[in-house]
Amino acid sequence: MTPPYSKVLSKVPAMTPFVGPEAIERRRGRPFRLRLGANESSFGLSPKVKAAVAEATGSVALYCDPEHFDLRAKLARRLGLEPGNLVVGEGIDGLLGVIVRAFVDPGDTVVTSAGAYPTFNYHVIGYGGRLEYVPYTARSSNDAEALVEAARRGKAKLLYLSNPDNPTGSFLDPAAIAYILERLPEGCVFILDEAYAEFAPQDGLPPMDVADPRVIRLRTFSKTHGLAGMRVGYGIAARETIAAFDKIRLHFGVGRLSQIAAATAIDDPEFESQVVREVAAGRLVYEDLGRSLNIATLPSLTNFVAFDFETGERAARMLTLMEERDVFVRRPGVAPLDRFVRVTVGTSEERAEFAELFRDALRALA
Repeated sequence: MTPPYSKVLSKVPAMTPFVGPEAIERRRGRPFRLRLGANESSFGLSPKVKAAVAEATGSVALYCDPEHFDLRAKLARRLGLEPGNLVVGEGIDGLLGVIVRAFVDPGDTVVTSAGAYPTFNYHVIGYGGRLEYVPYTARSSNDAEALVEAARRGKAKLLYLSNPDNPTGSFLDPAAIAYILERLPEGCVFILDEAYAEFAPQDGLPPMDVADPRVIRLRTFSKTHGLAGMRVGYGIAARETIAAFDKIRLHFGVGRLSQIAAATAIDDPEFESQVVREVAAGRLVYEDLGRSLNIATLPSLTNFVAFDFETGERAARMLTLMEERDVFVRRPGVAPLDRFVRVTVGTSEERAEFAELFRDALRALA
């Protein structure tokens, strides 16, 4: 007997937004020597966070605070907001699920760029929404004008944009974001995924306006703070939007140690700044590597750089060659972005080892 699945679930195909490096290692039967495909931080944790987590391990038998009170209070002070404008969730991935559930009914249109963050698409499909994809520009950046036009044409409930962008690393300035908001159709909510915001010029980010109920901004502790495995993200929105999320979010989803780690990370801005400087230096190293090998790279304001192999076939072959050399990197799955191989900025030691293996793989590709 087939279980009585919901009508929405019965129509959803089996899918996985990302195949994790662990799954690839199990298939291969051996570990990677370099893990540079998931945009994790290679720079570890702040010493303050390590100490706080070690001290708190004795309390893991206790449930976490479902209101995330201390963490939201610290975030509010840092951002100059009120705690009522903040929601905490299981990384941006978890918050995207809450947002889609809150706004999308089966059959509703949702607009995103073709090749953008696949976990967002996963949630939209899972809740019965209809995705409309907008191609990236010829320069491999999000097309603000086309995104808005698609949202207006399809009477979209949500418009999703990551800025700085994953997987290209491109960045739209505040004028482009303002353009989207000025032309956003009535009844549409703009999701601004700022997972990589710390790597962008801080004076180049759009100003915070929590009075505007049309915008939800998302940020994470996974990148500069090195807490990807602890799953902590937060959303910034109007108070009424946050109150709506409180009706449906997973209240015990962000564990006790995760909350303590994130709250402590806020207290160590020097460590965060150091990571940002290291990543900026590493991006230049990758760009120099590309120039020395006649491989173009995309300008990036994230913690990764995309190498352009001109065709999807060459990029797929390069991915295989790097895997054979025990290096985990990624390639976008949608053309024309599938011609890129995206590489996380590692430590100086990791970058040197990567460069050697990358050159060797390129010789095999030639």
